Amino acid sequence: MQKLLAKAIDELKKTNRIKGVDFSKKLKKLIELYNERKDFDVFQSHVLDDVADKFADLFKQLQQERKSFEGLGIDFEEKAFYDILKAVAEKYKFEYPEEKLIVLSQEIKKIVDSNARYTDAFKRDDIKATLKVDLILTLDKHGYPPVPKDEVFKEIFEQAENFKKYLSV
Repeated sequence: MQKLLAKAIDELKKTNRIKGVDFSKKLKKLIELYNERKDFDVFQSHVLDDVADKFADLFKQLQQERKSFEGLGIDFEEKAFYDILKAVAEKYKFEYPEEKLIVLSQEIKKIVDSNARYTDAFKRDDIKATLKVDLILTLDKHGYPPVPKDEVFKEIFEQAENFKKYLSV
């Protein structure tokens, strides 16, 4: 079950890096919890049942995450940009309206899609530079973030490049 869950998380990371990393941390914590059990508990059924239940719960959470875009009115890929924009806003403690996050995530995905149409897009510096400029201009047009910080742009670029990399595979 651990391998199946790890594989599903790796697939999520290809589209939604930030949520994939979150789930990787949860899986790692669960594995550490299992590995820290007492030797005499190894074969007790309640320990194995508890671990199996926790793996199943994590798998259910992962399935719910894969469907979470439906309630927002955006697609799965747009949700990846929505998640990074929301996470950055929380990390740097600034408010940004939900409706604007949705619109901005849709525009960012369009930009990434248009830049990823080239087969070697991930390797060409000129295309990466165009992507960065387009993203900065779009973010600025939408007032995101309210106070410009290079770290904010860096995290969004990482998600865009991650998405673009696996889009072309």
